[in-house]
Amino acid sequence: MDKINFEIVTAERVVYSDDVDVVVAPGTEGQLGILPHHASLMTMLQPGELIVKKGSEEHSIFVSGGFMEVRGNKVVVLADTAERAEEIDISRAEAAKRRAEERMAQLPTDVDLARAQASLLRSMTRLKVAEKVRKRRPQP
Repeated sequence: MDKINFEIVTAERVVYSDDVDVVVAPGTEGQLGILPHHASLMTMLQPGELIVKKGSEEHSIFVSGGFMEVRGNKVVVLADTAERAEEIDISRAEAAKRRAEERMAQLPTDVDLARAQASLLRSMTRLKVAEKVRKRRPQP
């Protein structure tokens, strides 16, 4: 079976790079499923969970937005920020969620609603992605 050469890159590092079977990305218009020989495209990504499937393995990666380019059997994601599910600091994400909720409760006085909502969405998505990995790990 054909593979897709997939890479997700931020300004700081290469987060993931491998030949995979399927990439599912959070596009601005909904989820995008990319299989081998997909038509070329360039699209924006919204904050969400990016899923990479290779054989029986499935990897979840949080992306806070960015761009995805598909050309031939190569997919490149240029993300603002990206974290593998196992790298997510759950306590930090929960604290960010609480801060965003507190800022939204103070509205409309001194907080930009769109910024607070975006921050809340990012932290909730981080927690969702991290939780998937926790559920897959065997419990002691």
